Amino acid sequence: MQAYLDNSATTRCSERVKNVMLELLTTDYGNPSSMHRMGAEAERRVREAREKIAGTLKADEKEIYFTSGGTEANNMAVIGAAMANRRAGNHIITTSIEHPSVSAPIGFLEEQGFRVTYLSVDNDGILSLEELKDAVCDETILISLMMVNNEIGAAEPVEEAIRIAREKNPNVVVHVDAIQAYGKYRIYPKRIGIDLLSVSGHKIHGPKGVGFLFIKDKTKIKPIIYGGGQQKGLRSGTENVPGAVGLGEAAAEIYEDFEQKIEGLYQIRERLTEGLLTMEGVFVNGKKGRDAAPHIVSVSVSGVRSEVLLHALEERGVYVSAGSACASNKPSVSPTLSAIGLKKSLLDSTVRFSFSVETTAEEIDYALSVLREEIPKLRKYMRK
Repeated sequence: MQAYLDNSATTRCSERVKNVMLELLTTDYGNPSSMHRMGAEAERRVREAREKIAGTLKADEKEIYFTSGGTEANNMAVIGAAMANRRAGNHIITTSIEHPSVSAPIGFLEEQGFRVTYLSVDNDGILSLEELKDAVCDETILISLMMVNNEIGAAEPVEEAIRIAREKNPNVVVHVDAIQAYGKYRIYPKRIGIDLLSVSGHKIHGPKGVGFLFIKDKTKIKPIIYGGGQQKGLRSGTENVPGAVGLGEAAAEIYEDFEQKIEGLYQIRERLTEGLLTMEGVFVNGKKGRDAAPHIVSVSVSGVRSEVLLHALEERGVYVSAGSACASNKPSVSPTLSAIGLKKSLLDSTVRFSFSVETTAEEIDYALSVLREEIPKLRKYMRK
C-alpha cells in the first residue's frame, strides 16, 4: 500500500484540471497577445480563469495577476509594495516564521536600507499581537504575514492583526501569504483588509509553475518583471495559458462542497493525531484540533533523526516531509521549529504529515501501523 502524506509540498493534479490543460496545450494553444482569432480565444480563457478565482475571493477579476507560482507572487508583493511606497516610510513588519519566499526578499530589502521588525511567536507558532501593536508606527509601509504556517499548521490571527495595525496606521499595506491557507479556508481579502494575497496552484490540485497575486484595486505596487507589458504592465511575459486556466479550474473545484471537504480533512487530522499520541516519545507540535489548520501535522519523534525516519517510511510507501519541501532538499535547522522553542534534541527529529481532499482514512491507518513498527527499530539502531 502507499500513503502519500506530503500534500503541502504538492498535490496531485486533478483529472478536471488535467483535461482542460491538455486541450489548451494541444488544440486552443494561441498566444493571448496575438490579434487573430486563436489569440482572442486564449485571452478569453485567461479572463474566465481570473473570473473563477476572483469569485472564490469575492474580488474583481481585474485584481487577479497570474505568476509563475507562490514564490514569485510573494516576491512581487513584498518587493513591489516596499519599493512603491518607499517615500512614505521604510519600516516593514513580518514574523520570524515566514516561508523563505517572503523572508528572503525581506532580507534583500534590509540590504536596500529598509528597517524590518520580526515578530516573535509562541510555542504554538502564533504571532505576538502585542509586539505587532508596539511595532506599528508612522514609518510602517508594509506588513507581511502568512495565514497558515507551512511546517506546523499554525493558523495566524490575520484579521485581528490587520485591525490592530490599521488602528495605528491606516495607510499600511498588508500582504498575506495564503499559499497554505487558500482552499482550506474561505478568504475574502477586502472584507478583512488584505491588500495583497499570494496563492500557488499546485497546493490545490492545480498545476505546478503557476500562481496568482490578488492586488486590491489602487494598491501601490511596482513590477519586478519588465518586458512586453502584459497584465497591465505589472507582470510582463506571455501568459501561461494552460497553467492559468488550470489554476482557475482548480480554484473553482476546491471550493465546491467546501464545508464537507474541510470536515473530512479535520477528521483525517484527528485520526492521525490521536494515533500518534498513543506512541511513546512522539510529540505533536502546535495547536490541536480545530484551532490548527486542517491539513498539516508536525511530529517530533525522540531518538530518531527526521531524515532517517523519512527514508524508512518511504521504503514502506509512506511519503512525508522533513520541514518545508519548498525551501531546499538540503537538511538544515528550521527557523520555525527554533522560533516555537522546540527542544534542541527534537529539532532534527521532526517530520511533517500533510493531507489533501484525496487523503483517505486507510492511508492514515497504514501510516500509523508503519510508524508503530519502524520507530522502535530505528531507535534501537540509533542507540548502537
